[in-house]
Amino acid sequence: MRWPSHMKRDLLTLQDLSDEELADILKLASRLKEDLRLGRPHRHLPGKIIALLFQRPSTRTRVSFEVAIRHLGGDSLFLPWRELQLSRGETVADTARVLERYVDAIVARVADHRTLVELAENARIPVVNALSDRFHPCQILADLPP
Repeated sequence: MRWPSHMKRDLLTLQDLSDEELADILKLASRLKEDLRLGRPHRHLPGKIIALLFQRPSTRTRVSFEVAIRHLGGDSLFLPWRELQLSRGETVADTARVLERYVDAIVARVADHRTLVELAENARIPVVNALSDRFHPCQILADLPP
């Protein structure tokens, strides 16, 4: 499954995906896992940098995203909320506009789902929900059988 490079797609809830897209994601994930098991590299993110914007701490979510991005040929940039200007009063909208100049996508783990919506509305790059108070779509996808 590939979207045109000019087309922005966010994943804030599973409702952002059609049934066909969901099935395609699960098939692709199964194939990529098998390729990894067999030592076959897959480089879907060459030259891409993904910001991991975490308001809430996590071990598994952070590690799984960082490892997955690396396996896909990209790089990640971990950005703890408290170390950004967000902790000093910069708005989420301003942060989204700054990040879109430097990175190719934002993966965000936040306390309030409205924060994700605001990021997505203000960034011209994809925003992925790594956890909010309302949804955890990546965890659900990971828990689904192939």
